[in-house]
Amino acid sequence: MRANPAKRRRGAGRFPDTRSRPARIRDAFDDFARRSPSRFAILIFTGLILALTAILATPWAARDGQATPIVDALFTAVSAICVTGLVVVDMATHWSTFGNVAILIGLQVGGIGVLTLASILGLVVSRRLGLRARLIAASDTNASRLHAGPVAESQAVRLGEIGGLLATVALSTLIIELILMLSLVPRLLAHGLDPWSATWKGFYFAASAFTNTGFVPTVDGVEPFATDPWFLTTIAFGVFLGSLGFPVIFAVLRTVRFRVRLPIHAKLTLVTTIALVILGSVAILVLEWSNPATLGGQDAAARPMTATFLSFMTRSGGFANVDVGAMDGASYLVMDMLMFVGGGSASTAGGIKVTTLAVLFLAAYAEAKGDTDMQVFDRRIPNDVLRLSVSVVLWGATIVAAASIVILRITDEPLDRVLFDVISAFATCGLSTGLTETLPDAGKYVLAATMWAGRVGTVTLAAALAASQRRQLFTRAEERPIVG
Repeated sequence: MRANPAKRRRGAGRFPDTRSRPARIRDAFDDFARRSPSRFAILIFTGLILALTAILATPWAARDGQATPIVDALFTAVSAICVTGLVVVDMATHWSTFGNVAILIGLQVGGIGVLTLASILGLVVSRRLGLRARLIAASDTNASRLHAGPVAESQAVRLGEIGGLLATVALSTLIIELILMLSLVPRLLAHGLDPWSATWKGFYFAASAFTNTGFVPTVDGVEPFATDPWFLTTIAFGVFLGSLGFPVIFAVLRTVRFRVRLPIHAKLTLVTTIALVILGSVAILVLEWSNPATLGGQDAAARPMTATFLSFMTRSGGFANVDVGAMDGASYLVMDMLMFVGGGSASTAGGIKVTTLAVLFLAAYAEAKGDTDMQVFDRRIPNDVLRLSVSVVLWGATIVAAASIVILRITDEPLDRVLFDVISAFATCGLSTGLTETLPDAGKYVLAATMWAGRVGTVTLAAALAASQRRQLFTRAEERPIVG
């Protein structure tokens, strides 16, 4: 039996360390992952970005055989791993097959989740899932688990069910993307592509939709299918499933199979997501109805479908079947709010998450009624969830404000265009007014940092807040400030 690493360290002065160097490195790495899963996740996440940057910067990754500038390679790597979809080069013509495969792998890893993927690989190799692996995998399903000790609220996925969740992640990703691909291939064939190109680009579209990345492999983008109900519905369905999150998919499958109660997290995610899609569709339809450069240039029968598609894309999809740069300023503001909220927790979508918004509204409703507790679906939501929700919103608003100020200073562009692209970067959405492609190198670095912070920042904050919770044996005197 191998000695415990912690005991070995305590007894290092009496007993020499006879382990090999690889064993010492492995134990140190394992101990770091156990003590701080949040820092471990960020370290691996950032390492993957740097590795993909190095690959994309090589001459083999570009179609013309020339090395891609490091700033463009870094931006594309961050956009892929963070499943954002913002681009500074033409994705359909710039990258070689090698580069496109690397990008596809990157967005799949980013979409599934670094810790979840690591746990799946460990399960495949060792054929078992230990407690430590379960704790690390659980960190991807709930940020409050990124600390040692129990969490306060009921979870969508319990620790004993992590093995089932990992199987759901692997199988659902494979099955959903294959179904989406098979649905898209006939439309691409009808568009004039040969069978191989239709299959390859169909899978690219499918993976990009389900991971909520929004990369487009065709030169004309989504424009040839701007009013194609089958194509748009398939893409929107993939984005919707990806934005719900694996815990919700797992909970729904478990409810259907075992007839058990759907958890509060799943209910809040589904209800809030559907409500935002409907409200967003109506707002975009009304605001853009007479705009000849967007909805106004389509048949009246196609306009509701386009508005609904764009509303789905603000969950974090990033595809656009109209010129976003030609939309009205009021539409920008509506889409800013929708993108900032994003999709479900532990999903491929970004933003502050729909459950965060739901908790804030429930808190406001409880305050208006004079209730001391937040209640929904015959359940009470603890106050620490509200504190975490407020912190996530403030953290997100701070990132967006800081990045917007810097890019405004760099570019002198109008605020509505800058704010739109910055929120799209923070929320890993991928929709753009066209500003991102024209940014100078300094602006690209700022937007890349915004994407990175948007993808890992809220999780880091949640982990820090959860880790800082401690038992206090006394209560200080209470005094109320004036609020409002």
